[in-house]
Amino acid sequence: MEEFDAGGVPGEGLLNAPTFGSVLRRIRDARGVSRERLAFNSGVSASYVNHLEKGERERPTREVVTALMRYLDRLSPLAPEEFRQLSDLAGIDPVKQPSTADLRADLGRGIPEALALYEPHLAAYVDTRLNILMWNDSFAAGFPGLPEDGNLLRWMLGDPRARVAMVEWERELRISIQWLHGYIAQHGDTSWFGDLLQDLSRFPLFLEIWSDTTARYERTRPVIQLRDDAGRETRIIGQLFNVNSTAYPGRMQIFIGLRTNGQA
Repeated sequence: MEEFDAGGVPGEGLLNAPTFGSVLRRIRDARGVSRERLAFNSGVSASYVNHLEKGERERPTREVVTALMRYLDRLSPLAPEEFRQLSDLAGIDPVKQPSTADLRADLGRGIPEALALYEPHLAAYVDTRLNILMWNDSFAAGFPGLPEDGNLLRWMLGDPRARVAMVEWERELRISIQWLHGYIAQHGDTSWFGDLLQDLSRFPLFLEIWSDTTARYERTRPVIQLRDDAGRETRIIGQLFNVNSTAYPGRMQIFIGLRTNGQA
């Protein structure tokens, strides 16, 4: 009985993990296209495609991956999962840097209704630039003006309501700036953060804290203290969870703020 690796290519011994080459061959075979035809229409040599499929070459460049996928997609549309897997296995990020509108569209329909189910707890989808994508009423009430501004750090630095609403405003500002450090390191690409950093650089306090902090990846103390317009204080347990996305992996999270009467 012939054995196959996880990518569907004949191999020896036990099953192997899929590689860029094995997935490329599976997609090519599914479209009934030869190596020569794929190579010609992608601007590379047939021997190069052969070496890629056998795993005998280093990871291809972004340009080569884009050319191969463009031609295969033209023959028969690639599923988003196929685009994602080939990009991941090639070790490149998605070519398109998503806008806030792109991320909101990727969340799909029914999200406002789903967020409403968290009431009276606070809930919102955010991206890793700390932009607020969608939110429920409790979140809007807990962070007045934030949904309208659209970015957590810009709101904290530029909206006077932030200092009132967040009891430990300075501590939370420092933590949020550390989160941004971590997100940039996580993505390994500063281009997605360029416009935001330029915008925030107009705040002297941001520049001061930015130059004096390092990355943070978790909260050692999850309690966030909020204050409403009447001066009443509420404590919430803030949690962040990654949101799976085929089109924009690693770009979105959901924030849940659980109301609690416990002590900090």
